Amino acid sequence: MPLQSASGTPPTVTMRGSDHLYHWLENERISLAFTTYQTNRLFLVGRKADERLAVNERLFDKPMGLYARGDSLYMATRYQIWQLENRLAKDEQHQGGDRLYVPSQSHTTGDVNVHDVTVTQAQQILFINTDFSCLATLQAGFSFAPIWQPPFITRLAAEDRCHLNGLAMQDDQPMYATACSATDEAAGWRNQRLDGGVVMHIPSNEIIATGLSMPHSPRWYQGKLWLLNSGTGEFGYLDGSQFIPVTFCPGFVRGLAFWKNFALVGLSQLRSKTFTGLTLETRLAADKMTAQCGLAVIDLNTGNLLHALHIGGVVEELFDVVVLPEVRQPRALGFQDDDIDRLISFPGSDGLIITKPTVQRPGLSQPTQVAGLPSASQISDAESMAVKYQKVFHLTPENLLPYEAITSPSLQNRWQTQPQRGELIGVSASVEGTMIGLVVAECWQENGQHHNELISSHVLPAYRQHGIEQQMQQRLQRILDTNNNKS
Repeated sequence: MPLQSASGTPPTVTMRGSDHLYHWLENERISLAFTTYQTNRLFLVGRKADERLAVNERLFDKPMGLYARGDSLYMATRYQIWQLENRLAKDEQHQGGDRLYVPSQSHTTGDVNVHDVTVTQAQQILFINTDFSCLATLQAGFSFAPIWQPPFITRLAAEDRCHLNGLAMQDDQPMYATACSATDEAAGWRNQRLDGGVVMHIPSNEIIATGLSMPHSPRWYQGKLWLLNSGTGEFGYLDGSQFIPVTFCPGFVRGLAFWKNFALVGLSQLRSKTFTGLTLETRLAADKMTAQCGLAVIDLNTGNLLHALHIGGVVEELFDVVVLPEVRQPRALGFQDDDIDRLISFPGSDGLIITKPTVQRPGLSQPTQVAGLPSASQISDAESMAVKYQKVFHLTPENLLPYEAITSPSLQNRWQTQPQRGELIGVSASVEGTMIGLVVAECWQENGQHHNELISSHVLPAYRQHGIEQQMQQRLQRILDTNNNKS
């Protein structure tokens, strides 16, 4: 079922539900919400009366972990954790929606790469602090307060040592956590992606399962610890220390929610720099399949894939998904238009009141960075982006490590099998001080001849349609030609 664009403009995101997805949502009386940090979006998916999916999208800055409780959504973003609360009274509607989630409170954590987030019955927010390799909570006067760390982590440092990423609650207590490895060195997990993944039991501080491939999204449900073995594309559960696969999904699985006897699993396409060499990649190639992006609905009784939401366009990866019971058409307010300014409610207001803004409001003549919203550079067209290109000096395998996420093919993997032969020269592209692209060449002399090899070239997905990669490579080529002529 195609996504219907409310504005009539060509969508940058495409969504297509499988034949019976709409009716399943209708029969179960649920809607869905999910995040994608790759393109800075929160999606809310419900149903229209004409048997079409109703999709509402809002831009936030790197949304990741998502948690639903009552009338609120809690969402981790780049440096904040947001609470979005529903402002519609029972039976009230706004633009066809029966829920209107409004950003109401935020907690500033700093950019610590928060993954899973949850809220206890006592309203304590718990979250996986991936950069600092710990389970954390909020505490006044601090960015975060650590409350547990894996037994092999010797020091809290912003080094993403094991890629701690998932949290499972049981009886309102943090009970299990997943990590991509049991390493205690900066980004050590990157060399353990194939089978270094672990599951930990938080109260006993013990590792209870090993040999997993980039496990994510542990969830305790119906007396079992379910999780996603992302590197193999498998949804399954733990039986003692053994992972029991239930369903293979054609994508990097991440984001898991349950409803009755169904599991909802998020699927992402493969990023070569992070996913090269995984079992999932090998299996997809053997079956002549490509990794998909979307949501899969799995029958827990049979393990069969029942329904799917296929996502295309600029969105290639999902992070987290939640179910919204008894919600038909959820919507949210963002920071891009003035709805968040003028939709007001208060006790006794009898619903939302729409105030009338002035034609030109003071203070808004110049665009400013709004908290929680990606910078303008992340959503602009090519014509409006001020891209700065510059040569990057004195590159070495060591000082390139912080830029591993923006290298393709992975330079870290390259140095493990092929030593550096000569000088490394790079050209970067940045917007408003943030690097969005990097190309690197290696230059050496052999038998009196100059040799240049382009060893890495990568642009963030949101910018790949603007010719930036070509511009960087052309500028790099001019630098190399000049160097060769001087020699």
